[in-house]
Amino acid sequence: MIRFQFQVPRLQTICGVVMLFLLIFIFGVFSFTVYFLMRFRNRSACLAFTALVFAVLPGLAAAQENPWEKENADWREAHKADLLKPDGWLSLAGLEWLQPGDNSVGSAPDSKIHLASGPARLAVLHLEGETVMLNPPAGGFPPGLLVAGTPAKSQTLQAVANKDKLSPHLTIGTLNLYVIRRETRFALRVKDSHSPAITGFHGLKWYEPDIAFRVIARWIPYSPYKTVTLATLVGTSYDQPVPGVAEFKLAGLTFRLEPVLEDPAVAKLFFILRDATSTTTTYPACRFLYTGFPTNGLDKPGELVLDFNRLENPPCAYTPYSTCPLPLPGNRLPIPLPVGEQRYHD
Repeated sequence: MIRFQFQVPRLQTICGVVMLFLLIFIFGVFSFTVYFLMRFRNRSACLAFTALVFAVLPGLAAAQENPWEKENADWREAHKADLLKPDGWLSLAGLEWLQPGDNSVGSAPDSKIHLASGPARLAVLHLEGETVMLNPPAGGFPPGLLVAGTPAKSQTLQAVANKDKLSPHLTIGTLNLYVIRRETRFALRVKDSHSPAITGFHGLKWYEPDIAFRVIARWIPYSPYKTVTLATLVGTSYDQPVPGVAEFKLAGLTFRLEPVLEDPAVAKLFFILRDATSTTTTYPACRFLYTGFPTNGLDKPGELVLDFNRLENPPCAYTPYSTCPLPLPGNRLPIPLPVGEQRYHD
């Protein structure tokens, strides 16, 4: 058998030293480190082993990844996936306020509510007082139009103020429409799984993660809950319960943030806040932060994790067809929070 030896002793020495450090790093105190060194004296084996080492190193680095960093990265991916769902916030393609009387809906040019795609004559929404009636257009409902999963027929469409999840959905093709209510006003929200925002999605922008902005807050419950009025970007307002306040320290100062409780049946608190980065790199109106419940529940003093690395943009940061709440005066922090999501549109 022909063995190919290094022609330059110095190169063989250097390769041996490199392998020594790499092996010690990877195998630690394993006794067979020396055995590998002795086996890989020829050039071919040296190069092959070095390639193997560098192939293994990324896997070792990934295995040693900080659990918090992985959780944060996973959360970011889940946040992006939610936005890109067929009925996610990026699917919003229209928000049309209903006028008293008949509101024709369709892609026909003379429709009062004009759709960019879909049937020319989809339906007629009749608004009278606080009642929205779904009626067929001339020629009847188009084939395939469903209301809450069943074939369309004339009926009253439920719309509860600020409880959009209770509204029945009208679906056909890529379209998903439903009536929402804001105070005494009603609107048709239009979603399209092929909306320009989805097809033109260009990724999200984030600050680098910084665990210094993950704080443990002191939870101070309110008894009874406080009711606050939240203003929105579209000029409406609505009331929400505030079960308590989270008190925390950051940058040597003490701050308080009040969350609202959107659904008592879901263990989730909703913080609407703004910080000093809103004038430069984050959405000007606000950002959202969702957390779980405090350690001892809502009604007892306890602790609450506030990880500002999970600050996310409100839907209004991506589309003009949403109605976003604005932060309470006490939730407007004078310090910057250079973590979480940055502006989507420059």
